[in-house]
Amino acid sequence: MELTLLGTGAPEGLPRPGCPCAACATAVGDEARAATSVLVDDALLLDLTPGPAFAAARAGHSIAGVRQVLLSHPNEGPALEFPAGLPAPGRVPDGRELSVISGHKVRALALDAPGTGYEVTSPDGQRLLYLAPGAGPAGLSVAGGLPGPYDMVLLDVVGRPDALARLREAGAVGPTTDVIAVHLDHDVPPGRELHRRLAAAGARTVPDGTTLEVGDYHAVPDVPRRTLVVGGARSGKSVEAERRLEAFPEVLYVATGGTREDDADWAARVARHRDRRPGSWRTAETCDLVPLLAAQGPPLLIDCLALWLTDAMDSAGAWDDATWAAGGAAAVGERTAELVAAIRATSRTVVVVSNEVGSGVVPATASGRRFRDELGRLNAAVGDECEHVVLVVAGQALALRD
Repeated sequence: MELTLLGTGAPEGLPRPGCPCAACATAVGDEARAATSVLVDDALLLDLTPGPAFAAARAGHSIAGVRQVLLSHPNEGPALEFPAGLPAPGRVPDGRELSVISGHKVRALALDAPGTGYEVTSPDGQRLLYLAPGAGPAGLSVAGGLPGPYDMVLLDVVGRPDALARLREAGAVGPTTDVIAVHLDHDVPPGRELHRRLAAAGARTVPDGTTLEVGDYHAVPDVPRRTLVVGGARSGKSVEAERRLEAFPEVLYVATGGTREDDADWAARVARHRDRRPGSWRTAETCDLVPLLAAQGPPLLIDCLALWLTDAMDSAGAWDDATWAAGGAAAVGERTAELVAAIRATSRTVVVVSNEVGSGVVPATASGRRFRDELGRLNAAVGDECEHVVLVVAGQALALRD
């Protein structure tokens, strides 16, 4: 089954007409995208893009052989063009199946937002799933008759990472499924930042006019097993860490700060973190990280190393100069070495958050300098064991190791 993406953007396109935002201003060349439209084997057209005949011609194809045009969502973008000779577009009711004269079979899937999803099966048995913009599947499951992972899935990865998570949970997306991001809008700056975020979700995107072969081998973006995200206070490092796992169905969020009695501000901060995380994630409040890293299970998000180190220094009495010299340093060093070794040996996907230290500021107290030095060493040691290291500044993620 051959797919030609006549457009890969949101219904209004990218850049949006008249929009002054930075994302739209930089959406040029291959990053400029018309409304998403997919031509399947030159016979089936999923959604319409402005000027479909010209879009197809630029890609080296023709829509003259199209036998069926299916719409997945109400048009909210520019007025659509219906070239002469093109079959009248329509939508298939949820749950119904349609046989196309070309031999393709199309099944309409219910979504959790306005629109329709389409499962397309080629005459050779290849399977494609196409979802409407801003929508995820409703009730899709292996128990409901899903015959394993799709060969290719096209959906709004940026706008609905939770939809991709649910597809993974249901077995509709597997390790070899080619996940293509479409309906791309101006929520994320195009270029390297867009591609970095998609790669973290195990997805990719392609320029308008690209032709893909469903079922052909393509290197699925490699999700790093270990990632260290560092940044200053309020830099956006926790949001960046959470974003890296939001397309996965089950995550264990490890909060090393715990709870603090009679501290309303701390409780409010914890609540804000919890509220923005997906409902399917579980939370563990602990600094005992080594057993979690050694166990099998879903991805871990550890937030953060600075609070873990605070607990380690508390336990060793390391804030006191005499205690530090009389064994506190050795105790903290031993516990740090155990953690670093566990990160090195873990088979789980792990995202670790930490505070970046230093930047020329020298703490006024010996204990403050001690903490700064130990956290700097810990960050460096953990970073050495991670495939990806990211520095977050002003909400922007800069890859230090990629």
